[in-house]
Amino acid sequence: MQGIGLQGKLGLGVSADMLVGIPNDRNKERTMTLLVSGMLLFIAIHLLPTAVSLRAGLVERLGALPYRGLFALISALALVMIVMGKGQAPMVPLWTPPSWGRAFTAPLVLLGFILLVAAYLPSNLRRLTPHPMLGGVILWALGHLLANGDQASAILFGGFAAYSVVAIASANRRGATRARIKQPWYWDLLVVLVGSALWTGVLMFHGKLFGVPLF
Repeated sequence: MQGIGLQGKLGLGVSADMLVGIPNDRNKERTMTLLVSGMLLFIAIHLLPTAVSLRAGLVERLGALPYRGLFALISALALVMIVMGKGQAPMVPLWTPPSWGRAFTAPLVLLGFILLVAAYLPSNLRRLTPHPMLGGVILWALGHLLANGDQASAILFGGFAAYSVVAIASANRRGATRARIKQPWYWDLLVVLVGSALWTGVLMFHGKLFGVPLF
């Protein structure tokens, strides 16, 4: 009856349910726009160093320290946009994750955190790959894609995985090489312990950090 009354008053073939749905649709569009914009901004700013001449020009014009500060500020802004967009994104299924997918998510993400730490601390992992951070991002993204088949997850984790593959290829073209100096075993142990601690912390506070509780 309410829908009929609105149609009569407005003289339009629009029901009340359709009118209520318009703001929701707009909110969904804004949320996805925020997520996609954040991803594009993050990827663009992190691909900037691969454009050697452009980066050199910015450093010369701004100075090394202001350039790094601006880089960090834009990266942080992009991450905020990504977290907000992903947290509010509508659930739009694209595929059904495999039943065994979630069993691999935690160990893949753990390995990703260990590789992330290896990018900042000396260890023999650098003798295996010249790109521990990017390799860690790929494992982190793959682990999440095995457990999530929705549109927002595909954009977020698929986007980070694709960026990492491109960044690795670009670094290899510029002559990136693996470390050759063997490190003492305790550095490897420290990397594993720190990576595991970070993984545990994110696991425990995943709900508060990203709005998706795991327990």
